[in-house]
Amino acid sequence: MAKHLMLVAGNIGSGKTSLTDRIGQRLGWHTAYESVVDNPYLPAFYQDMKAWSFHLQVYFLGHRAQQHMQMAADARSAIIDRSIYEDAYIFCRALHHMGNLSELDFQTYMNVFDLLIPTLPKPSMLIYLHCPVDVLMKRIHKRGRDIESGISADYLSLLESFYDDWIQSFDLCPVLTIRTDDLDFVHKSEHLDIVIQRINNKLSGKEEVIF
Repeated sequence: MAKHLMLVAGNIGSGKTSLTDRIGQRLGWHTAYESVVDNPYLPAFYQDMKAWSFHLQVYFLGHRAQQHMQMAADARSAIIDRSIYEDAYIFCRALHHMGNLSELDFQTYMNVFDLLIPTLPKPSMLIYLHCPVDVLMKRIHKRGRDIESGISADYLSLLESFYDDWIQSFDLCPVLTIRTDDLDFVHKSEHLDIVIQRINNKLSGKEEVIF
């Protein structure tokens, strides 16, 4: 079987971690996840976003670059929960838009990002999970994470608009867009089967049949 490096992208609550976990289990792929519990900047960031946004984004940039290179170098196929590209084009952009990241810090970050990205191996595919904001809000409230308690529908809508901009211009690899509001690949194996079939079809160059 050919080696693949898959990236799973999408808004908060769209199902990235769940899909990464299920595909890893089903296909025996190496999985990698976002650094949250062991992130040394997150507590300070949530206390004072304006003071710590730049530090947090630089930390994430280094962490994701290392993760991306490690997964690409592994002989096994791998799937990564959230991509390095989202840090820049979605979350760093949002922090700048909301005034939590100064123009100077934003440009400094983007300069480093633009120098780093060409050195990374290209992914085999980007799987973009799309879900309506009202469904995202319900999922976020249901899982009840303390760090997500301040997330608003307006913030998710802002992120969604940035995702739309980014996906339209992303051309490093094939993009497979999957709506997840009607899919329950956590509890229904047939829904996971659908996703895996769509991934295989995209990898083989077959014309997509939307389920």
